[in-house]
Amino acid sequence: MKMRAILGALVLAALPAMPILAEDMTPEDIKRLVDEAVEKRLQERDRRERVMPQEEGVAPASQYPVASGPITDIRVERPGEEKIPLGFGSTGSGKLIYAKPFLSAPKATVGGYADVMYNNLSRQNLDNPSRNSFGQQRLVPFIYADITEHIKFATEIEIERGGTNAPQAGDGSMQIEFAQLDYLVNEAINLRAGILLMPVGKFNLLHDSPLNDLVDRPMVSRIVIPSTWFEAGAGIYGTLYPSSRSKLDYEVYAVNGMSQTAGGITDLGVRNARGSVSRDRDDNKAVVGRVAFSPRLGIEVAGSGYHGAYKPSAGAVGTGYIDMFALDWTLQRGPFEIIGESAWTRISNNNATGVAGRGIGPAGMQGYYIQGNYHFMPEFLKKWAPSRFTDASTFTAVVRWEQVNTDTDDRTKQNALGGQRKLERLTLGLNFRPIEDTVIKFDWQFNTQKDAKGLVNAGDLGNAGSPLNGNGFLIQAATYF
Repeated sequence: MKMRAILGALVLAALPAMPILAEDMTPEDIKRLVDEAVEKRLQERDRRERVMPQEEGVAPASQYPVASGPITDIRVERPGEEKIPLGFGSTGSGKLIYAKPFLSAPKATVGGYADVMYNNLSRQNLDNPSRNSFGQQRLVPFIYADITEHIKFATEIEIERGGTNAPQAGDGSMQIEFAQLDYLVNEAINLRAGILLMPVGKFNLLHDSPLNDLVDRPMVSRIVIPSTWFEAGAGIYGTLYPSSRSKLDYEVYAVNGMSQTAGGITDLGVRNARGSVSRDRDDNKAVVGRVAFSPRLGIEVAGSGYHGAYKPSAGAVGTGYIDMFALDWTLQRGPFEIIGESAWTRISNNNATGVAGRGIGPAGMQGYYIQGNYHFMPEFLKKWAPSRFTDASTFTAVVRWEQVNTDTDDRTKQNALGGQRKLERLTLGLNFRPIEDTVIKFDWQFNTQKDAKGLVNAGDLGNAGSPLNGNGFLIQAATYF
């Protein structure tokens, strides 16, 4: 009908060009002339469409949406099959590998981040086992998908130090850091399941290298909270608005409990117990959650916690429990920013670690960091090189003080090899962001390690000749892509 109306309008438009014919024609004659002309044009068009594919080798136009190239043309085998979506009911064999819905309607977005660093230290420290080294720390692809308006999926695949087949055996790793499926109900409550980042503290949720203004991660988030920390589970999250200016965010999940390895929970922290993704070894679920309150823009204070059983290491009797509690804060005003985190961990029934000569493990750990940032952009640089220093560029001066005590009860001082008592670190940093998503960092670290008696330069985990107190210079470049 639409084509017929267009052709009829064209015929009527041509009548003024034939005044002699138009003068003696009645309205019925004009209508008959228009109908005849339209019918003739439609017949000619149908004839051309039937003849052109055979005469000119032109394939008929596709009768279904084509997303990206000819890959979806595999459906065209016999009349009517092009209207049937690929799926379990599809016929054939070799073509069935293309039975993916996103081939005809892509919904996923691929991105990620990468970083590379260089350190020059007086000796090793917590995050840098080599004194003078380049390192490609992380390549992290993200995949995000809007499946429907209410169903979302997100995953992160972390490849560290070249992956599991890196030339330096045992140095690299590759793992799924999170893979979560969300069903959005409304802003106040939504459902989530999968491999989840544990919401204990804020840093574990926002640990991407391009987001952070210093090279190394906070020690409390590496030892007391075992970032990056993830478990399999399910739960809810949402946002509430107590007033017109304030908001309250929450998330709470039931997850698999932690499980010790042969090394046990020692003065290294609880990192050996994280990551029970495939199964719950003690068949006893843990509960984890975080509540963050923001009374106004630029201010947020949050509390988070974890409680669950864990499978003790060899030599222990009964079930152990791990409890964590953390506070984190963010205060922003103009170019100034103060952020920080404090965490406490309690471990019950940690009487044997399974490590010869080490004896009992710690029952309590505590740590914190506080960091100040100042963002600035000198105007003379924007005038001197406007293509390099734009309105999107910024410098940040950073200072961070942090401290960790891996045995607040002094339990491990009786062990034959002693225990790692307290780590302190002062970091001064300056970074430049050409744009918000890309950063180049320059840090100077001062590290101190003390033993149970408060003596500096205590040995690390039974290796008295290798304390983790290396000082020095670190550089890192990181970007989202």
